[in-house]
Amino acid sequence: MNIRIILAAFAAVAAQPPAQAAPEPAAKPNIVFVLCDDLGYGDVSSLNRQGKIPTPNIDALAHDGMIFTDAHGSSAVCSPTRYAILTGRYNWRTRLQSGVLGGISPHLIDPSRLTVASLLRKHGYATACIGKWHLGMDWPKKESDFKPNDNIEKGSDGWKVDFSKPITNGPNAVGFDYYFGISASLDMVPYTFIENDRVTVQPTVDKKFPMMLGREGGTTRNGPAAAEFEAGDVLPTLTRKAVEYVGSKAKSGSPFFLYLPLNAPHTPIAPTKEWQGKSGLNPYADFVMQTDACIGEVIEAVRKNGLAENTLFIVTSDNGCSPQAKFPELLAKGHNPSYVFRGTKADIWDGGHHIPFVARWPGKVKAESRSDALVCLGDLLATCAEIVGEKLPDNAGEDSVSFLPALTGNLDSKRLRESIVHHSVSGRFAIREKKWKLELCPGSGGWSDPKDIPAAKQGLPSIQLYDLAEDIEEKKNVQSEHPDVVARLTKLLEKQVADGRSTPGAPQPNDAKIDLWKKNLDAPNKPKPAKDVGD
Repeated sequence: MNIRIILAAFAAVAAQPPAQAAPEPAAKPNIVFVLCDDLGYGDVSSLNRQGKIPTPNIDALAHDGMIFTDAHGSSAVCSPTRYAILTGRYNWRTRLQSGVLGGISPHLIDPSRLTVASLLRKHGYATACIGKWHLGMDWPKKESDFKPNDNIEKGSDGWKVDFSKPITNGPNAVGFDYYFGISASLDMVPYTFIENDRVTVQPTVDKKFPMMLGREGGTTRNGPAAAEFEAGDVLPTLTRKAVEYVGSKAKSGSPFFLYLPLNAPHTPIAPTKEWQGKSGLNPYADFVMQTDACIGEVIEAVRKNGLAENTLFIVTSDNGCSPQAKFPELLAKGHNPSYVFRGTKADIWDGGHHIPFVARWPGKVKAESRSDALVCLGDLLATCAEIVGEKLPDNAGEDSVSFLPALTGNLDSKRLRESIVHHSVSGRFAIREKKWKLELCPGSGGWSDPKDIPAAKQGLPSIQLYDLAEDIEEKKNVQSEHPDVVARLTKLLEKQVADGRSTPGAPQPNDAKIDLWKKNLDAPNKPKPAKDVGD
């Protein structure tokens, strides 16, 4: 009887039509790269179990994909890191030797340089940037003698721009088919949206916004604004535009690259009414929660449009959390945006550049996985090149190393990054190789105490060396105990500067003279207090 039942069951199964095999993922995945602004490593709850800010959408992405525990921005501030993301090249090889650009600064990326967008577009991708640009663009001028520069402009300078005319050398000039967003950080003028090469609404009034909603203690620069432009509307608008873009590309049949550099949780810290008070901590934490929810909307748009199975979705941050988040308030309630790392945004210490990095790619990236591979945001270019099967030329991606082997779990690969150069707001250098981190300054190189000048006056050594395997908090400077390591890392850094690249290939020129050892700490790169920097 049992044999007859089994045979009957087999016959029934054989009589059924064969199951449809799951479609093979396309060779070219969609790529969504979400860049949060000033989001600390400790602000993501799946990375910081002691943290007090819930981030369920980033956590869900991490659950379905991979957490990178040793990812870094190429700099501890905004513009430099964004340059590296798109070009695969360190910012200090350009004229941007310290600090950040302003809202009306001239373009930084040479239009002839290969970028992630132009690379992918060459391989059939539709490309879009929706969000904060902060890499300079050439605004038309009302006055011929007005010469915008790389300094953050005074708000009144914005009125020297002719907003009725098209902008040149913006995102559309470096590979993006479509752009919508703001020119720089939302505490810099002009306060108006840009679509492709024109403002959507011409500024007619002066505006400024509180650096933190509902708090005294500073505002953004007062300057040109569209009459109805409000800081709190920017994050929802960028999210809506990103969702619309995903939907518009779902039926095209062509792969797309969406670079989504959000304005949040950077100043002005402006959570909408729905999110105010939600965290129980302070407005910064509320803004982080809103940022996570907006990322969730984009994730859902990818899923709803049937694209999730063939989309590499990355969420990260440009640098560490800013002191504008009010660390003392958060620490008093048990939350540290910098996690266990020393320092904050702008610093050479890990709190300045050690960032959250989460990636999901079904069928390629193992769910609930973690990688301790050393990763730099500038590695996006080499990674995309490997995905589409292109070898980068010598004059592109000079500092970019593909993290695709780490993504796919190929841990035996010898192609992973071995070293990385860090850079602070004041132009101080550090180099990391495996467990060792060498810093060429006596202090933070940024905004945290001790800053470099006071540190030098205190008699602290002019260089710092940390064994991160034993001292992730960078508390014990061991440079005097390991002169051989100091010498070797110094030589490695000098070589990478001189070669114009840190990856194998023909030497390339640097665009500007690079001074690794800034002997005069007072000028021209004296660190400024956070409230004056405006990034």
